[in-house]
Amino acid sequence: MWYVVYSQDVENSLPLRKKARSAHLARLQQLNDEGRLLVAGPCPAIDSADPGEAGFTGSVVIADFPSLVDAQAWADTDPYIDGGVYQQVTVKPYIKVLP
Repeated sequence: MWYVVYSQDVENSLPLRKKARSAHLARLQQLNDEGRLLVAGPCPAIDSADPGEAGFTGSVVIADFPSLVDAQAWADTDPYIDGGVYQQVTVKPYIKVLP
C-alpha cells in the first residue's frame, strides 16, 4: 500500500539539510530503484522552485510499504532525523486515485 510521509523541518534547517542530503537521497533512490517511490521532494519556504537561502519547511514522500509499521520504521530512520532537520514526521496510509 502507498503511504505518505510528511515531515516538518526545524527553523533554519538548510545547513542541516545540506549535511545529511546525500544519505537522505540515497534512501529515496533505493525506493525508486525498487519501483516503490511514487513521489518525493521538499516544500520550499517561499513560492519558488529555487528558494535559495530561504530553504525548506519540510518534505513529502509517497512510497509503497508492506504496512504502516514498515512505513513508520523507514521514516524513523531517515538521516534527516539523525541530522536534526525534522521536528515532526507524520506517516499515513494513502490511496492514489488520479492520474
